[in-house]
Amino acid sequence: MKLTRVGVDLAKQVFQVHGVDRAERPVWCQRLKRSRWIAELERHVEPGCEIGMEACGGAHHWARLLQSKGYVVKLIAPQFVKPYVKSNKNDANDAQAICEAMSRRSMRYVAVKTAEQQDIQAVHRVRASLISERTAKANQLRGLVYEYGLVAPREIASLRRAVPAWLEDATNGLSVRFRALLAALYRDLQGLDGRVHELDREIAALARENEAVRRIEQLRGIGPLTASGWWPWSVTGGSSRMVDTWRSRSV
Repeated sequence: MKLTRVGVDLAKQVFQVHGVDRAERPVWCQRLKRSRWIAELERHVEPGCEIGMEACGGAHHWARLLQSKGYVVKLIAPQFVKPYVKSNKNDANDAQAICEAMSRRSMRYVAVKTAEQQDIQAVHRVRASLISERTAKANQLRGLVYEYGLVAPREIASLRRAVPAWLEDATNGLSVRFRALLAALYRDLQGLDGRVHELDREIAALARENEAVRRIEQLRGIGPLTASGWWPWSVTGGSSRMVDTWRSRSV
């Protein structure tokens, strides 16, 4: 059978495929196990065929793998697939909806991320999570010392200086047990600071190595952190357009 377009509904263990021919007739609709679905796809679908998937978890990994095998991969945002789902939502209907959405000339697609892009995205996500943890830890510390009559400063830098001073002050009314607890919380805060600084150094190193990120850094007020966060622009040449546009506006 000659397939022209295949929609794939991704999952953790079982994938649903929906393939149509030139006459838009469904000729291959099947549920495939994760360990076998690529082999089955290669057996039924020739290189050059369009393969569509929702841009969800794992989609960029599978897209890169399929591209390496010669397929044309198109990732679609889930909100653009939803209008094409017929009847009840299930794997088969989702795969059919993806296949139908691909047929629309006006459809907008998501660019496939490279492994490098996903690396830096992971670094940014972990860093953001650590900062949230650090903020929660600092707020917990502020709330606890307030119960002992101590008002913690709002700025985290000032809080870092205040805690050692509280621990050394024998006249502030803190018990021995709470001092030990406060010291442990302070070590936790320092540990989170250290992990954030490690990721900051990694982001700075990446910015030095990546030409596209360095171009984004040419913009006024843009540093390695923001520039690397805009990295998806750089792969498609967006960083060059963005730098040129911002320069023209600043003249």
